Amino acid sequence: MRAAVLEEHGEPLSIEDVDAPEPAPTGAVVELEACGVCRSDWHGWQGDWGWLGLETQPGQILGHEPAGHVVAVGDEVENVAEGDHVAVPFNLGDGTCPRCQRGRSNICENVMPLGFIEQAQGAFAEQVHVPVADHNLVELPDGVSSVDMAGLGCRFMTSFHALAHRADVGAGDWVSIHGCGGVGLSAVHIADALGANVVAVDLKDEKLEKAESLGAVETINADDVGDVPGEVSAITDGGAHVSMDALGIATTSQNSVSSLDARGQHIQVGLTTQDEQGMISLPSDAMVMQEIEFIGSLGMPPTRYDEIFRMVSTGKLEPEKVVSETIGLEDVSDKLESMTDFETVGIPVIDEF
Repeated sequence: MRAAVLEEHGEPLSIEDVDAPEPAPTGAVVELEACGVCRSDWHGWQGDWGWLGLETQPGQILGHEPAGHVVAVGDEVENVAEGDHVAVPFNLGDGTCPRCQRGRSNICENVMPLGFIEQAQGAFAEQVHVPVADHNLVELPDGVSSVDMAGLGCRFMTSFHALAHRADVGAGDWVSIHGCGGVGLSAVHIADALGANVVAVDLKDEKLEKAESLGAVETINADDVGDVPGEVSAITDGGAHVSMDALGIATTSQNSVSSLDARGQHIQVGLTTQDEQGMISLPSDAMVMQEIEFIGSLGMPPTRYDEIFRMVSTGKLEPEKVVSETIGLEDVSDKLESMTDFETVGIPVIDEF
């Protein structure tokens, strides 16, 4: 099968013929119809996250936002069948650890991040193997397209989990989103669907215009103002109730925390780059004095995808609105390169393998 293979960090991926996967006894093979190209793929392509034990190695197939149909299952698989239309979460769980058993498989003790480690080769390929298929595969509703659902594997469900499960977003609350990439734009749309008033912050007017189309009531171009938290405070009459750093750099994380009203909640979704290497300084005294909460949020348990699907079925959520374009496997390297300067808007999706 064809796959885009990492040869060297920061260099174009190599389009190669590689062996197609065979299902493990508890695994399944999915033939891909779509796979999003995510900023997390950019991090892997750059060789980030060594401090997390996730520095990608030569020979790795990246890609972790797949959707398609099951073409083979292992002998011990019980609930997944050939022909099932599925999405695949990026944070694959083992299904047996205490966290998985408590419905928290997104933080499985033995998590296998799809597309970042040798044992979980990714989905920039014609097919992908999914371990522990009964636990990890999510059957998609009837009538949806794989392209429209590709972002569910990472960006869309990550934003949903952060806002709907980890934070306390209520109707009429002010929510500020710092960074309007794929996660941030998904968060704008989701926060709006949850009844919040959204302030979107970014450096690019094109991304802020997209945020407006997805429900942001106010936008801030951080290049045009000297004090982003001050602008958020002025718009919200005192500060946001909930704020998200959807990018993962020191500036956006600090601005997010400082944008909050007293007793506000900061959600950290973006992971850091080589500049921060997992460590960002924060205004801890102000957080104490104002009782600010700092909340980490990673992915989403696949057992809760039905919450998204119910909102999709009634038109309250439209993940396809965050999809910006479809591309071929050969175009992935160019998209990764464009992410270096934050040039992509929304979610590029591979639909030609």
